[in-house]
Amino acid sequence: MSTASMAAQASQTTYEMVIGLEVHIQLKTTTKLFSDALTTFGADPNEQTTPICLGMPGVLPVVNEKAVELAILTGLALNCHIAEVTKFDRKHYFYPDLPKGYQISQYDMPICYDGHIDVLGRRIGIERAHLEEDAGKLVHGGADGLAGSTYSLVDLNRAGMPLLEIVSRPDIRSSEEARVYGETLRNLVRYIDVCDGNLEEGSMRVDVNISVRPTGETKLGTKTELKNMNSFRYIQKAIEYEAQRQIALVESGQAIVQESRLWNEAKGITESMRSKEDAHDYRYFPDPDLRPLTISRQQVDEIGARMPELPHQRLARFKDTFGLSDYDATQLVDAKELGDFFDRTAQHTKNYKAIANWLMGDITNVLKTQQQSLGATTLTPENLASMIELTDQGTISSAIAKKLLPDLMAGDKTPQQLVDEKGLAQISDTGAIEAMCKEVLEANPDNIAQYKAGKTKVLGFLVGQVMKASKGKANPQMINDILIRIIENS
Repeated sequence: MSTASMAAQASQTTYEMVIGLEVHIQLKTTTKLFSDALTTFGADPNEQTTPICLGMPGVLPVVNEKAVELAILTGLALNCHIAEVTKFDRKHYFYPDLPKGYQISQYDMPICYDGHIDVLGRRIGIERAHLEEDAGKLVHGGADGLAGSTYSLVDLNRAGMPLLEIVSRPDIRSSEEARVYGETLRNLVRYIDVCDGNLEEGSMRVDVNISVRPTGETKLGTKTELKNMNSFRYIQKAIEYEAQRQIALVESGQAIVQESRLWNEAKGITESMRSKEDAHDYRYFPDPDLRPLTISRQQVDEIGARMPELPHQRLARFKDTFGLSDYDATQLVDAKELGDFFDRTAQHTKNYKAIANWLMGDITNVLKTQQQSLGATTLTPENLASMIELTDQGTISSAIAKKLLPDLMAGDKTPQQLVDEKGLAQISDTGAIEAMCKEVLEANPDNIAQYKAGKTKVLGFLVGQVMKASKGKANPQMINDILIRIIENS
């Protein structure tokens, strides 16, 4: 059933969405949560396992201290309380890729609880953030993948990976808020360097709980869970579809089934996956092999002292200190690598707007074309600042600067060295520019008449012709002024 047809079934009753997100982030540790197996992404199947990962009888898990520290740091960034005592529990369920038959997680005593982040001017509560180990991964074989698979293989490299599950309260009220919440959270964990936030590789995974209710109603409706969303754009689209599907069911007098559903991007619909378990279905009980953890106030304070600048703090600083617009500052903050580069470049030039323009414009375009990160290029903050200064001083034109950029990003020469080597210094000699302007005007007499008739836009064409004649080296402002003077005196 399409979204349009579902919406058509609805009466004049208005509904609101009630949304909560469960976000799993893979913590950036060298080894797994309860063993010394490595966590490197992309290893051959089952190469990064130990008897603990495989759930062999008699093995004993040992808590990864680094994972606990990263969890505490994340909790502090999320304005959470940090538990003085926390424990691990066994969560029982059967999956072919869960070798122990249970997952070590946290239930009633999570390490972080009762926090919040602000999204689009609203405060979204964080109910809890708890540590748990990841399950393995099924690899389906067959000509058509999962749909036509004839067998499945188990890869346990991911089993035991350290996860922090961040559970929001059901405070989100729109698909846009859900998307921005997810993006804000990803930005945050990247800034504090606890997770790379890579949805494509699975180091950040999002489950969405959604229900609908008539506007003004306080009782929660029956929720469904959208599992393993790996794109914020898909999250927004899936929520919008699922809300309309639930409204259509309510309007037609049918019951909403509590279940887990998957987003089918090709069809633009959510599809039933399995019935959704309640907490009691998992038969939680404290893990007898892991003692409760006691976390001292001193430990929390020491970890908090290492807190780097957070995204909202950088946003305020970029606007207040450098005078950037809200748009420019937001773009640089959202792309942390660009923001870091901006900060370093700002130590060498005061033209902060030019730095932002280069980073968000031509530099980003080159990176997209070459499919690489800024750190993989040879561009340095010093060279970018030098190129901006050469442009501001009139030594080179902006057009020449754009031509120099690929060499700066792929070589080891300074802007001045490239200008000297290629003979690209800007022509600012009045006589030479005037001669080129006269030649262009003689070749385009109709444009002179059009300009005098009030069609001043032709001036841009004439400036372009002079720039072409000078091979991009003439001072464009001087060209503009000289053209106007010659035309008006002709």
